[in-house]
This record gives sequence, structure tokens and C-alpha cells, in this order.
Amino acid sequence: MKLYDSRRAPNPRRVRWFMAEKGIEDIEVVDVDIFGGQHRTPEYLARAGLPNVPALEMDDGRTITESVAICRYLESRYPEPNLFGQDPAEVAVVEMWSRRAEMMVATPLMMAVRHAHPALAAIETQVPELAANGRATAEKGLAMLDRRLADSPFIACERLTIADILAATALDFARMVRFRPDPELVNVKRWLEGMMARPAAKAGV
Repeated sequence: MKLYDSRRAPNPRRVRWFMAEKGIEDIEVVDVDIFGGQHRTPEYLARAGLPNVPALEMDDGRTITESVAICRYLESRYPEPNLFGQDPAEVAVVEMWSRRAEMMVATPLMMAVRHAHPALAAIETQVPELAANGRATAEKGLAMLDRRLADSPFIACERLTIADILAATALDFARMVRFRPDPELVNVKRWLEGMMARPAAKAGV
């Protein structure tokens, strides 16, 4: 298998972190220069279908994009440690919190960076209002996560799951626009410090 990756984008980092948590080391990682437009070349589009990273080329030659879809596939190939749920009820809970983490925190923060960081003006038609809305939405989402983390060491359950990776990678990416969680969100602060201290966090940078 080959993972088409970009160190400058947040979504590929999700997959690298996920792979590191599982100890996956037998996938070739191919860097894609998105600022150089390599993800828009006919060759790449023929493989991935869209100018998106990451993309995973499977052993049979098929390619899938979307970071969570890639992680789901890798979970089926490398089932331990489990990061998507161990029984039907837990799978549903992990999915619920993953959706919340992505829609209420990760996606808004990515929009905030894409529409505010000067370097990204080269690849994005920036709309300041979208950046401001992204920050405001993420702040509300983090308040929701803080309430959850008052009762749990991790977002979805008592151990790390994909939900934690989705939120943590987004928060670290948002440092590019000097976004920090409100200091009063003490549970988010505790959780984020723990996430950034994990050895797998270094795989994403």
C-alpha cells in the first residue's frame, strides 16, 4: 500500500497519527507537494479522483481518499489497538463523538486557518468572515467537549479513539492562526496536553 501524504495539511496528519498509534510501518508514504500543485496533476487525479490528500492506494490498485475512510480501512487491516469501537454500542458512541469532533471543532478550525493564514492565500480564495465564523463555531464545540471531558479521560470512551485524533490534530493545526482553547476549559486543556505528549503525536509533524 501507498499513502499519498502532505506534511502541510491537517487531514493527512490524522492518518499518520492513527498509523503511529497502531504501529503501522509497512505502508509506503509518498509526499505530495500541494503548494506546487502536485495534487492537481492528471496523474494524481487519475489515481485519487479528486485533488485531495491523503489518498491510500490499496494492494489491488484501488485508491481511497477521505482521512476517516482511510483510517476505517486500516482499522480492518490492523485491528489492534482498537480505535473505532469494540462492540456495536461502542462503535456507535465513537461514531457519534467523531462526528461531533469533526463537525463542531475540526472542520471549523480548518476553515479558520484556510481563510486567515497569509500563506494559504496562494491556494485559497480567502473570506475573512468564514475564518471568524470558524473560530466562533469551534469555541462552542470546545465548550461542549469540555463538559464531556469532565466525565471521561478521552472524548468517546475510557481510551483513545479516532475522535481524539480528529480533535487534537485540528487544534494543533489551528496554532497557525494563534487559536488556543479558552483557558477556562480546564478539561480540554488536560486532555490536549495529554494528547500532545503521546509519542504518536510526533508522527504527524
